Amino acid sequence: MVSPLIHQPLNTQACLLLDWGQVPYSQAWEIQQKLVQERRDQADLPDVLILLEHPPVYTLGMGAKLEFLKFDPRQTQPELHRVERGGEVTYHCPGQLVGYPILNLRRHQQDLHWYLRQLEEVLLGVLEVLGLKGSRVPGMTGVWVDGCKVGAIGIKVSRWITMHGFALNVCPDLAGFGQIVPCGIPDRPVGSLEQFIPGIEVDQVRSILVAEFARVFAVEIVRSNV
Repeated sequence: MVSPLIHQPLNTQACLLLDWGQVPYSQAWEIQQKLVQERRDQADLPDVLILLEHPPVYTLGMGAKLEFLKFDPRQTQPELHRVERGGEVTYHCPGQLVGYPILNLRRHQQDLHWYLRQLEEVLLGVLEVLGLKGSRVPGMTGVWVDGCKVGAIGIKVSRWITMHGFALNVCPDLAGFGQIVPCGIPDRPVGSLEQFIPGIEVDQVRSILVAEFARVFAVEIVRSNV
């Protein structure tokens, strides 16, 4: 069931917003795969943006090196998944706002570098609205504030349909990052928005992120529960 539009630019494609709370990683991963397959089979289906948080979990990109783990990957805890996105190891936990865009890049631009820069632009726009000065680091993917990485990005594209996406550290417990070399970058610390805006919560950032995503990708956001 689709509810009224919450953001309505002119002359744009629709993008369904699935705005969830905390969802186990494996469940969200399965849903992404289903949405991607549906759009590979039916190219006219609308784009989707999934927003959620995860319980504590580590994920490895397709070619990620185990040397960046500081624990034995054969252990049952902490939870660890190797997935089909690019990039090295990262950590998800409550307090981190995760976005999974399922976009048909044929409607946008068939260029993976363009897509990565657009995702960075969304996060930079969120930071600007919040009064923070975000930046890129040449040769790296992600977003930084005062030398701390607050936004990570890792994607997979299949027949120009995207999955996986970005994670913005709003107010997570950063201790979990101490178990890994985040994104395989040993000399750049991970940070959160809470370090710069004490007391900030994820729900304060959701609507800003949705608006910035709509602006950057020129889509019309439609709330949906399907």
